[in-house]
Amino acid sequence: MNLSDVIKYYTNKEVRKEIARVSKNREVVGRFLTGEFMSRPSTISYEQEVLDLVRKGVSSFHMSEERWSNPLQLRSDMSRKELDELRIGWDLVLDIDSKHIEFGKLCAFYVEELLEFHGVTHYSIKFSGGKGFHIAIPYESFPEKVGGKNVKDLFPEASRIIATYIQEQINPLLTEAILDKYSLKDIETMSGVKFESEDKFDVTKIVSLDPVAISSRHMIRMPYSLNEKTWLVSIPIKKGSALKFKLEEADPKKVVVKYRFLDTYKEGEAENLFIEAFDFKPKTAETSNVSQSKPEFKFIFPKEKITDKNIFPPCIRNILKGMEDGRKRSLFILINYFKLLGWDWDTITNEILEWNKRNKEPLSMRYIKSQLSYYKRRKDYMIPNCSSENFYKDLNICTPDNTCKRIKNPINYSYKKVRYRR
Repeated sequence: MNLSDVIKYYTNKEVRKEIARVSKNREVVGRFLTGEFMSRPSTISYEQEVLDLVRKGVSSFHMSEERWSNPLQLRSDMSRKELDELRIGWDLVLDIDSKHIEFGKLCAFYVEELLEFHGVTHYSIKFSGGKGFHIAIPYESFPEKVGGKNVKDLFPEASRIIATYIQEQINPLLTEAILDKYSLKDIETMSGVKFESEDKFDVTKIVSLDPVAISSRHMIRMPYSLNEKTWLVSIPIKKGSALKFKLEEADPKKVVVKYRFLDTYKEGEAENLFIEAFDFKPKTAETSNVSQSKPEFKFIFPKEKITDKNIFPPCIRNILKGMEDGRKRSLFILINYFKLLGWDWDTITNEILEWNKRNKEPLSMRYIKSQLSYYKRRKDYMIPNCSSENFYKDLNICTPDNTCKRIKNPINYSYKKVRYRR
């Protein structure tokens, strides 16, 4: 593609408007046809600036995941403290790096499924212009703090932690889906990666969310920007449509501005995702400076389910009265607590539905069903310890009695009571 073709594409006023819209409070850098990047820092404030830069030879645009009060004050020698002071937030952008577009589609599908399981519905997705996708959650959906630290200041650590968590959660499903759809020979042909056998197949070698690539002032290709390697457009697509996506949709001659990227959010919606990601084991290097909720005991499921509600600890009884705030965290606690009591899923479901009626504002049935389905598949989960941050004390449900002084986890309370009675 030559400069005249590039200019012709960016003459689309709607394309320029979208680039300018997403540029607010971000560092934006253009790349020239020659392969060189504009000097940093730089920004875009108006849609006309996009066309002016293109006429000077810029063929693609890249933006920061971080949002800054004044991006032009950025310097390469700034300390962590200076960056934190200038940063007003950051968006979680999950960059799907794939060896083949078909693998990228499957990965995008399972990432979206996992976000939905965690109650995150206000996210956006776009084709990268190459072989993968970008899935983004805006900063406004984040909790204000996690582990006692301001989330605003946890970039890139938090982004890496969440990317690692999501990768670990989807790997089994993604592996099964790819091996079910393609033979090992087809996979090797499509990816260029050799595998000894299906038993030694490592899905992350052909498609992954690369957490290492996330760094301070990290940049991604902007929505509706061209990609010089393929001359396709990094086009936003409808949520849930990745599996049906066709490369022709990204042809610059056919592109229509229909969907937006990072344009919708719901305050605090991603709180559950953050909490579970930071509690996830194995522990990542970045979590060493952030408080974790880690179970200290190996629990054994009872041979018979424990049904006597008189052995419930105070925190569980308080939750069951109905919650005004923290309903999602409470649901997480209840499902896994009941599971550890040996309850069957019908009993758990009925109890959860009755509890939800007592909440000041009930959770949606869709969210409850998705959580029940998600945790039903998990065999190794544990509820947080009594000392875990963001849970019992934070939810104002911790009203300890004498037994609480001798236990470290709510499930221990019930097991102690049962053993004492026997």
